[in-house]
Amino acid sequence: MTRATNRPAISAEGLVKTFGKDVRALDNLSLQVQPGTVLGLLGPNGAGKTTAVNVLTTLLRPDSGRAEVAGIDVLADPDAVRRSIGLAGQFAAVDDNLTGAENLVLVGRLNHMSGSAARARATELLERFDLSEAGGRLAKTYSGGMRRRLDLAAALVSRPPVLFLDEPTTGLDPRSRIGLWEVIEELVRDGATLLLTTQYLEEADRLAQQIAVVDHGRVIAEGTSEQLKARLGGARVEVRVADAEQARALAADLDGGAFGEVGVEDDVVLVPAAEGPGTVVEIVRRLDSAGITPRGLQLREPSLDDVFLALTGHAAEDVPAGDGSDHAAADTVAQTAGSGR
Repeated sequence: MTRATNRPAISAEGLVKTFGKDVRALDNLSLQVQPGTVLGLLGPNGAGKTTAVNVLTTLLRPDSGRAEVAGIDVLADPDAVRRSIGLAGQFAAVDDNLTGAENLVLVGRLNHMSGSAARARATELLERFDLSEAGGRLAKTYSGGMRRRLDLAAALVSRPPVLFLDEPTTGLDPRSRIGLWEVIEELVRDGATLLLTTQYLEEADRLAQQIAVVDHGRVIAEGTSEQLKARLGGARVEVRVADAEQARALAADLDGGAFGEVGVEDDVVLVPAAEGPGTVVEIVRRLDSAGITPRGLQLREPSLDDVFLALTGHAAEDVPAGDGSDHAAADTVAQTAGSGR
């Protein structure tokens, strides 16, 4: 096997994966995840995120490119890679006809743990994921959030140093999603390395130290959340007035000088806010002097939603007509090929 020290925990260079003649799910995708950190792989449905995960976890072979996980070449020694990773996919891979505890014991036995060790690990994980009381119940009686937690627990049975979480909170209610975020944050505090795919920008903003934005099978931007937001020029004050005519007049009055370049969108005036709250105070003074009562006024920091829209021209949860269907189909094929743990 090919092992290395002082390397990224996950590394991909120039990955290409096609399905049939027309679907190019990965298009020269490259990324790195440093040990003990979370990389958020962010993109819309069909962007190629699941295909990338399935290649990195040895469930699919790339057409070209190379990748290493935990210092091991995924093509040269896939068995060693599998022993070094945990994977929780988009759909909880639990056996409905087994109890929560039995699911975890089964995973432990499949990882060559002794019966006693597997049972002890199952008990530990059920407690950690707040499933102790439900451990003796059949998994088919679990709620969606409980199934997700059980699936994540199963991915941790063998204590892998690297985890792949493929849209782990899709379909969960807000309370369950926040609960799973807290579990993921605890894993990171314990030193785990995570690659997290998501189409929820709030999720990437909260959990990931680094973010890679993927669209059409390639990385189109990467950096920290703050670095990506800084591309849009920082905070701004949004002033909603009576109508578009009043907005244009106000923008002309505010443009240049201390405020910089002022923009207009319909009845909203967009003012750069280099001074943050201080800019708000000055704008309020100017509105008062002009006898204008705004219909709304807010200081707004750029969000990852704004970043994604600026980079791709569409929202993170949208798939553009004529583009996303092929990539979505590719991800579906990949997910089917990778079913099972």
